[in-house]
Amino acid sequence: MGTLYLVATPIGNLEDMNPRGVRILKESLLIAAEDTRHTKILLDHFQIKTPYTSYFEHNKIHKLDLILDTLSQGDVALVSDAGTPAINDPGYELVKAALSASFDVRPVPGPSAPISALTVSGLPTDSFLYLGYLPHKKTERKKTLTEIYGQPYTLIFLESPHRLLDSLADIQETLGNRRICIAREMTKMYEEYFRGDITEAISYFKSKEPRGEFTLVIEGKKKEEKEKWTEEELLKAIKKELKKDKSAKEISSELAESSGWNKKEIYNLINQMK
Repeated sequence: MGTLYLVATPIGNLEDMNPRGVRILKESLLIAAEDTRHTKILLDHFQIKTPYTSYFEHNKIHKLDLILDTLSQGDVALVSDAGTPAINDPGYELVKAALSASFDVRPVPGPSAPISALTVSGLPTDSFLYLGYLPHKKTERKKTLTEIYGQPYTLIFLESPHRLLDSLADIQETLGNRRICIAREMTKMYEEYFRGDITEAISYFKSKEPRGEFTLVIEGKKKEEKEKWTEEELLKAIKKELKKDKSAKEISSELAESSGWNKKEIYNLINQMK
């Protein structure tokens, strides 16, 4: 039995193709490609002679039997147009079918547009939410944005050039004027990065026609800072807690969470009251 390899391919610059990926493509019995015309350029560049077949959204059901049958004889490599397979393409269905048929599925890591844009965005990278393409229709798009309004994670979307300005307007209206990084044509000749807020982004892309492939990285919802209590309010709360026979340490820890005062300040006030 063979292994289904998910081989990441360059998102622009062919120099980003890793040696292991080239070897896997050469050694596999078959390459399943989202767009054979696009993949042929890659295969010709690296002199890869492996047979290939198309596997895309509209033929994925019909091609499953062929690919699974080939897997029973040896390895198959799955590639998308660019980047990591199974992200925003029908590769997920093939992976699911291969696993159900008890075949081994392994990644050959490499380029990924969402991760590449995130790492250079200047926005937090410790937690993020990737949602692919926003819905085409305005009402559905705003509904999706409303659902994620309160999420604290950095948000990542893909967008096409002809919908960019409409999406930015809806993002600004729904999420507010957050910080944003817009990556265009990453690793390609006209590679560009816009960093600023959404209002500035709309102005910038109104001044020049959006072209190419876009990845949007947007700041998550900031935690709203609590309004700091007045000293009078804090003293009143301290007196109330002292009546419960709590220690100064306990009171300062509990009130620090709600009052906006730090523990040391509260602790000192308690000692002054005694």
